[in-house]
Amino acid sequence: MAENLNNTPKSNEFGRLPGVLEVDGKTIEFPPVQATCGDQGIDVSQLRNQTGLVALDPGFSTTASCTSKVTFIDGGKGILRYRGYPIDQLAHHSSFLEVAYLLIRGELPTPSQLDDFVRQVKRQRLLHEDFRAFFTAFPSDGHPMAILQGGIAGMATYYEETFADVHDPELQDIQAVQLLAKVPTMISYIAKRAAGLPLLYPDNERSYVEDFIRLTFGLPYQSYDIDPAIIRALEVLFILHADHEQNCSTSTVRLVGSSNANMYASVAAGVGALSGPLHGGANEAVLRMLINIRDNHLSIPEFVEKVKNKEKGVKLMGFGHRVYKNYDPRAAIVREQAHKVLDRMGKNNDLFDLAMELEEVALSDDYFIERKLYPNVDFYTGLIYSAMGFPTKMFTPLFALGRLPGWISQYIEMLHDPMTRIGRPRQVYQGEPQRDYVPLRMREVK
Repeated sequence: MAENLNNTPKSNEFGRLPGVLEVDGKTIEFPPVQATCGDQGIDVSQLRNQTGLVALDPGFSTTASCTSKVTFIDGGKGILRYRGYPIDQLAHHSSFLEVAYLLIRGELPTPSQLDDFVRQVKRQRLLHEDFRAFFTAFPSDGHPMAILQGGIAGMATYYEETFADVHDPELQDIQAVQLLAKVPTMISYIAKRAAGLPLLYPDNERSYVEDFIRLTFGLPYQSYDIDPAIIRALEVLFILHADHEQNCSTSTVRLVGSSNANMYASVAAGVGALSGPLHGGANEAVLRMLINIRDNHLSIPEFVEKVKNKEKGVKLMGFGHRVYKNYDPRAAIVREQAHKVLDRMGKNNDLFDLAMELEEVALSDDYFIERKLYPNVDFYTGLIYSAMGFPTKMFTPLFALGRLPGWISQYIEMLHDPMTRIGRPRQVYQGEPQRDYVPLRMREVK
């Protein structure tokens, strides 16, 4: 029986949830699409054929582009689940590669399955030497997301099988492992080149996240021991970002993949979507906001008053979410990790204190409560990344690394879905009707 989390109407006596539309006196019924949790659906794919009308939905905020078994969100109740597992359970008990396995293959792995999966990833972490040199073609101070997008798209040139049948499950497994293995190496090289430091080779004796940190910050002539609390905090952040249903970048991956584009091209397109400040840049904006409060010697009550008065140039970042109308379930987990990291590293505590005070005000002030402006996952992530030593412009590539399993799993699910068609949205045209061409010599300036 469906878990009715959104007060959706119950089925009628025929066990159906019909959608009915009347057009020019004609009644048209659209078949229901049952959900196991949350919003039920109606299939309007024949709307244009039956009525000559199209549904206008800017931003697709009320349009389901697909059915999916990967991730469930209930924004009103603050619920996030991967393959049915609550995010807090996964964040507290799983590793990032275990969650990646779950998302991509549908079930939690057995110990032997996880060991084999981890070995496969470790074997693929080296970049081809020519491909490693590929990164030197970009300016060292170029934007990391642009370089990362080019790097992921460029992977297709190094593997002959890339342009084989994208529906081949064996090929999908190979490419999924290659992306999971090589993207962290790419990101570390982008960071190292920006800092003017020598590149390192992966160390397969270390865990996935631990060695990513070593690749990013270690030097060839020094041993590099990393606090386990720091490793775990970054792993948890990756888990929290691993998927988030049909957001902008995930929908982009699916749309590009619907043309049977290869996995690398589709994921690279997702990186491009994530690079937009409305999608992947929120944690940077939060850090800038807190720094601005500190450097201008504002108290939190003074800043909040400026927000309420909508003063020019004053923006509240890290609060509210397009989906969550309750406390973001990931935010409390990130807050806990922020405490651990900042206590261990002793960095940015002044900013963290400001963040905690601002959160306390927001959770008790009617202005925030009425507008459902609760802290979201981005509110603390920038503080954690900064304390670990990541430059601000590397925050979004870290987001991309965390989101990688979700993009891969959604791409594979899309290819296996018999309902998938090449993406081709309609439009409501509001331009000029037919006009006759006027020769250049006869045109007058209007």
